[in-house]
Amino acid sequence: MKAVQYRETGGPEVLRYSDIEQPAPGPGEVRLRVAASAYSAADNGMRAGFLPIPIELPHVPGYDVSGTVDALGEGVTGVAIGDPVISFLPMERDGGAAEYVVAPADAVVPAPTSIPLADAAALPSVALTAWQALFDEGRLEAGQRVLIVGAGGVVGKYAIQLAKRAGVHVIATASPRSAAAVLAAGADQVIDHTETDVLQALEGQVDVLLNLAPIEPDEFAAAVAMVRDGGAVVSTTAFMPTPGDDSRGVRAATVFVLPNRQRLTELVALVDSGALTVEVTRRIPLTELQSLHAEGAAGRVSGKVIVLP
Repeated sequence: MKAVQYRETGGPEVLRYSDIEQPAPGPGEVRLRVAASAYSAADNGMRAGFLPIPIELPHVPGYDVSGTVDALGEGVTGVAIGDPVISFLPMERDGGAAEYVVAPADAVVPAPTSIPLADAAALPSVALTAWQALFDEGRLEAGQRVLIVGAGGVVGKYAIQLAKRAGVHVIATASPRSAAAVLAAGADQVIDHTETDVLQALEGQVDVLLNLAPIEPDEFAAAVAMVRDGGAVVSTTAFMPTPGDDSRGVRAATVFVLPNRQRLTELVALVDSGALTVEVTRRIPLTELQSLHAEGAAGRVSGKVIVLP
């Protein structure tokens, strides 16, 4: 089968498009005929060797995947050949940048029926990140207020939609380039962080500060003042500590997405009910994945890109 893999960590040039052996599902596993995988910044970090995920080499990237079940391993129940599914694959194992991929049966869930199967690859890890940040770590409840810093990215727009659905008042920072999209996602207030001091623009404290953007440590520490006593600061910038304030009971939490089959099933239901919009910015063929990684290594890839085998 065709796949992209790397045999050593390094720059985008280590990625190779080639023929590799088609995998066979073992006990408790299923094989998917891939409809699409999704590029994530963590794929770039693992390939470069600076994200401490214990991958085995050679490695196929693309841990978010959608596809059709085409083979079952021993003991698999509840999944049938021909089922359209999505999965957040174990990050240390081979991913979906290939024509076929093997997944644990308990890591796949039925795909949304309201969008193309390929586009559904854009959902799993980013939507799970938003949910876990807001509710598992932030413990947000209806009637509370959240400030989302860097809301113009993919996780930010999922976070806005999920928070609004939960009855939370959403204040978001965004650049002029992404302000319209942030408002369309449902933000109650958008602060242009390129022109305005967020601390001064904020009217009253918030219950949760969710940071989704690179931020200077001293700026991040000062932002804790925007959180009420007993609130929380949650961040996805795992390369730096998340500040809190023990004297005021302000908790600090850093989120690195975890698999959650039940939650992913709920997110699919939200997509099919129209309560959650799946963002796909670009669709590229597998042969262009190396170029996409080069784009990511040189700067930030805008939006969500899915990769078609």
